[in-house]
Amino acid sequence: EYYLRDLQNNSGIVYKPLSTSQIDTLVHNRNTSDDWNKILVAENFDANLVKNCKFYGLVRIGAMQPLYKEFHDFKMPVGLYNSTIISCDFGNNVCIDNVKYLSHYIIADDVMIANVGELATTNHGKFGNGIVKEGEDETVRTWIEVCNENGGRSILPFDGMLPGDAFLWSRNRADDALLEKFKSFTQKTLDNKRGYYGKIGLRTLIKNCGILKDVLIGEDAYIKGANKIKNVTINSDANRKSQVGEGCELVNGIVGYGCRIFYGVKAVRFVMASHSQLKYGARLINSYLGNNATISCCEVLNSLIFPSHEQHHNNSFLCASLIMGQSNIAAGATIGSNHNSRSPDGEIIAGRGFWPGLCVSLKHNSIFPSFTIIAKGDYANELNIPLPFSLISNDVSKDQLLVMPGYWFMYNMYAMERNAWKSQDRDRRTEKIQTIE
Repeated sequence: EYYLRDLQNNSGIVYKPLSTSQIDTLVHNRNTSDDWNKILVAENFDANLVKNCKFYGLVRIGAMQPLYKEFHDFKMPVGLYNSTIISCDFGNNVCIDNVKYLSHYIIADDVMIANVGELATTNHGKFGNGIVKEGEDETVRTWIEVCNENGGRSILPFDGMLPGDAFLWSRNRADDALLEKFKSFTQKTLDNKRGYYGKIGLRTLIKNCGILKDVLIGEDAYIKGANKIKNVTINSDANRKSQVGEGCELVNGIVGYGCRIFYGVKAVRFVMASHSQLKYGARLINSYLGNNATISCCEVLNSLIFPSHEQHHNNSFLCASLIMGQSNIAAGATIGSNHNSRSPDGEIIAGRGFWPGLCVSLKHNSIFPSFTIIAKGDYANELNIPLPFSLISNDVSKDQLLVMPGYWFMYNMYAMERNAWKSQDRDRRTEKIQTIE
């Protein structure tokens, strides 16, 4: 336990045993420990700033000064208060208050944590990555079933996964050697040893949350009012701050840098690339969401979505689809929500610039080229449209499907011109690892 913990803790703080006077002060302030010899502190530790806490195992505490930290209008005094703490390391000038169960975490300088039910790391924490630890059965590995409800295009999530990675993995299903290599690459992204601690980065604020279990949190993150976050990595730094807000539940996922998730979002088995957003009760399940994408109010299942996707309306639905980016799903659209057979493995593939209009209903299996716009209507049959830049519409009176090639060039050049600069203008990435046109 201590071997891995010491490797992870790179704060540089030199800890030493408590003095007799420090122990007396801690006891006077209603603190308890199963062994005071296992409480180690930094040189400038102030025992007066630790009150009403229970300590178990090896706990190491950094320097503390009698001051307070502030984030917006939220203020906390430096110190440890009213908490149960098990085998944790603390940096300098942390603010911890009313954490009912804090276990096996390495907490960096200037972190603020208040009113949290459980903040703990198990000895088999994977932090959202699709790996297995020593002694674990293969059945515990977390797969994301993108593009297909039947699991035929499943991928393993890992921190730093690009949309291109997910695409290559999900499409090349006949190449067993390649698929096995992808799996091997993912397994090597993290050590398979048990006993790694969770970490909370510099200046992060966590308040009024229920359960955070096996969560790795970067610097300058802001987590408030989340119901449950389990087996998740939340990437964040000073220039790309990530935020998780009220009522959110995140399980088995990776959150990229600069992401925003708030107001009742539910996400399970997911990857969010950098600077993407989930808002207002959105559901993201078994899906990959690309950079600079926003999903609000609606439900997205079993989908692989490339960057610059917009889906804002609470009555739209996207399922078992590959959407190649620069896309916009309108209100009432049900994309892949029904089948023409009893088979559960239908798919929709849409090139970039996919714009289904209001109340469009599309059936599996369908294929659309780049920059397809679909007029309002219920499309009762599978569609295979080979012509890009087309308008698709339904002539109900004649029972005909109409395809107008070149529609964008003839009648929608404004949108073409706007798309030429919009994606780059809205690209909030600071590290552009993969080129997005």
